[in-house]
Amino acid sequence: MKTRRIVGDILVSLSVAFTIYLSIIMIRRINIVVLKDDYIKVFRYELIACAFFILFALDVRFGFFTKINIGVVKVVGWVLRIIVTLMVAALLFFIGKITVGSLINTAAPANNAIVLGLALENGQPTDDLIFRLQAAEGYLEENPEATLILTGGNPDESGKTEAAVMHDLLSKDGVPDERMMLEDRATDTKENFKNTLSYVDPAEPVVLISSNYHMDRATGVAKKAGFQNILRLPAPSSFLPFGANVMWEVIMELNNLL
Repeated sequence: MKTRRIVGDILVSLSVAFTIYLSIIMIRRINIVVLKDDYIKVFRYELIACAFFILFALDVRFGFFTKINIGVVKVVGWVLRIIVTLMVAALLFFIGKITVGSLINTAAPANNAIVLGLALENGQPTDDLIFRLQAAEGYLEENPEATLILTGGNPDESGKTEAAVMHDLLSKDGVPDERMMLEDRATDTKENFKNTLSYVDPAEPVVLISSNYHMDRATGVAKKAGFQNILRLPAPSSFLPFGANVMWEVIMELNNLL
């Protein structure tokens, strides 16, 4: 019982702390991104996921699901405990899958590299978008015949899209226009790849450049869109919001399954 209390206290503390951390990150983003409604929707699901973590932790600590020793009530409690435990297990599975996927780099020479956009914040590129562009520049230096396909719509108040912002930043760094193509109509990852099909042969190798936490889901979406030979080039990402970004990817993965 003492061990259970200690483990329960640790789990409760961690789950509550993560919920607070996630809320701070997401509320800040909601106030500065273009796609506020989309971020609010995902944030709601993230809070539901956090509620499962907290319920699981509280049950470990107090065992309240089966505390009442009455036949029907106890059965219901066990059913709820199983549901919560399975949900937590699923969340942890996807967290592990995404984290491991963030480490896989299979980049190799190819004619085209797709650089996925990322929502602008107050019209400005985020650090993670800058990291994606740095990875893209590095790839161009190592592969002088390659062309970048910059994809991402969602214009800010000035009308500038994610793809246009990426183009301007790369141009300032000396990347010539002939090595860049713009796909500036996509509003999400699915549309990124659907629209990009008109630029490249899906049977040919294509390098996918995105943030490390996004790489696993992006690869899956690209395969569903018809790309047959995807080479992964994960870009580094900011340390502090990494956990929040992974949880975003978990919600999107679960949404794709339902």
